[in-house]
Order: sequence, then C-alpha cells, then structure tokens
Amino acid sequence: MPRYRLPAEWEPHRATWLAWPHDASDWPGKLDAVRWCYADLIRHLAEVETVEVIVANRAQERTARGRVTRAGARPEGLRWHRWATDRSWVRDTGGLFAVDRDTSALTLVDWRFSGWAKYPNWRRDNRLPARIARALRIPRLVATRPDTGRPMVLEGGALDVNGAGVALVTEECLLDGQVQPRNPGLTRSGIEEALATCLGLTEMVWLGRGIVGDDTHGHVDDIARFVSPDTVVTAIEPHVADDNHAPLADNLNRLRRARPGGRGLRVVTLPMPRPLRFAGRRLPASYLNFYIANELVLVPTFNDPADRTALDTLAELFVGRQVRGIHAVDLVWGLGALHCLSLQEPAWPAA
Repeated sequence: MPRYRLPAEWEPHRATWLAWPHDASDWPGKLDAVRWCYADLIRHLAEVETVEVIVANRAQERTARGRVTRAGARPEGLRWHRWATDRSWVRDTGGLFAVDRDTSALTLVDWRFSGWAKYPNWRRDNRLPARIARALRIPRLVATRPDTGRPMVLEGGALDVNGAGVALVTEECLLDGQVQPRNPGLTRSGIEEALATCLGLTEMVWLGRGIVGDDTHGHVDDIARFVSPDTVVTAIEPHVADDNHAPLADNLNRLRRARPGGRGLRVVTLPMPRPLRFAGRRLPASYLNFYIANELVLVPTFNDPADRTALDTLAELFVGRQVRGIHAVDLVWGLGALHCLSLQEPAWPAA
C-alpha cells in the first residue's frame, strides 16, 4: 500500500485557503470587481468551514476585511496571514495536502511551482507551501523527480483525484515538451512514479487536451472532475465547429474506455457555456471549475442558458450538499475560476 493518500475534495475539510487578489495584470480593468467576487466567495465558505485568507501586508488586510465584512461574511470563520505572493491561484501554488499512513499525520506535499512554465513572477508563490506547513505545524514533503532527484514541477489544477488512488490528468499539461514544459525529459512512466510515491496515486486516467483559452496548457480541472470514487463529470461541446468540440469528444471517449481498478467509470456530461470573450480573447469559461466545500458546492456561472443545466446536474450528483452558483464572468477574465483560486485542507484526524 502506498505511504501517502491524497483525500478527495468531497471529504471533510478543516479549512479552505485563498489569497486575496492583488495583481492587476491578472484581471486588467477588473481587479475591483474580482475583489467583490472573492468577498462573496468567502461569505459562502465561512458558513461551513474556516477560511484561511492570505494577504500581502497590513494595508491589504484592512482593505480585504472591509470588503468581506460588507459582503456579510462571518468574521469568526476567518483567519488572516500576511505573506507576500505573486498571484492568487492557490490551487496551483499552495501544495497538496496528503495523509501519511505511516505516521497518521497530515502532510503538505510541496511541488515546485514555475509560473505554469510561462510567467516570470513565481518565486514568492513557490515559497507558499513552506509557509502554510509552518503555520499549521505539519510536515512538508518536497516532491522530487524520480530520474534526477531534483524538485518536480506540478500544479494542483493539473490533477483531480477520487481519494482511492485514481487521478485524472492530461497529456497536454504533463507530457508537453515544447509549449509549457514543466519537467523536460520526464517520461509518462516517470510522472506516474512520482505521483505514486508522493501522493499515493497508483492509477492515471490520461485525457488529451484542455479547453481553448486555458493558459495553463491543459489543466484537468476545467474539463473533468471526480464527484465520487467511481463517477466523473466531464465537459462536452456539441457544436462541431467550436474549437472545443474535438478535444472534449476525445476526452469523453477516453473516460468511457477507462477501467481503473478493472471497472468502468460512470461518466456524466456537462455542457460548455457559449463562447465567452473579453477584449478580443476567448476565456476558459467552464462549469467544471467548481469547488466542493463542506455542505456546499460552489459553481461558476456565466449569464448563460446552460447555467441552469449545470447547476441542476451537479445538484443531482451532490445529494446532501447545497449547490450554489457564483457569478464568474469577471473572475474568468483572469483565466481561472473558483477551483483555481481555492485549496482545501482536509479535516485530520478524520472525525
């Protein structure tokens, strides 16, 4: 049995980690609107679990507290940390919480962050897992490449897990050696070995490509997600002329053929919203970028007729949790949505 286990997102949380948005280049012309979106998100999360909010300094904390208070968030559900970050996408920068079966300890697995192999401002973000682990007084495991022993590059949005050793990943993100290579020279088997060693992921369901507009080059959390140990919800685009049609159809076929543990997956589809553009650019708007919290599922919505279909479908899958839509048209201008900006900390030891 692998030493580590990566809990599924629907398992109980102690907290959700967020970083208050401050980089105007992520949301040109929309940073103020995005801060109100964060305040509303924090209001929802604070109803059901602790929210750990990262701010750059005292002044930013004062501003953020004011917004969150005006949004109606429960103040006793919030904790504040003054740490400088480059950006606000904690899913990718904060590491991943795993359970160490040998010690029964919650451990933060620290993958090297390199700005998605695209952006130059990443060094402060790369220090975030060490700061989180120190604040929580939990062990930190630095993940390494099996071929060189050097730190391995990964982001949390590049994989989605079922809590029982199976992960969804994409070839576009993890195997790319040309456009945004994370670990040049590391083979498919080497990636699988690293994920098994550090996260206990023993079976990979390899999908192909991500959606148009995703500047991470293929993160899986925009296209397919586990909602139970054997059920996956995945995005489809029925319009053949749309650039997302072919890659999403290919991913759907791969999921239907997958046999993790020798058994097939139950595959449920969600439509894509109509193409959403701003300043001449198509944005990676997807309902799959939802976040599963204690008692809640928060789903990005886009003022689109398909919003209702997505919310109803997810409500049928998450019995016992409220499914709430969060307006994300401004948020996705930053090329990410709810799942990209949030990181769950499991409740451990489990109740």
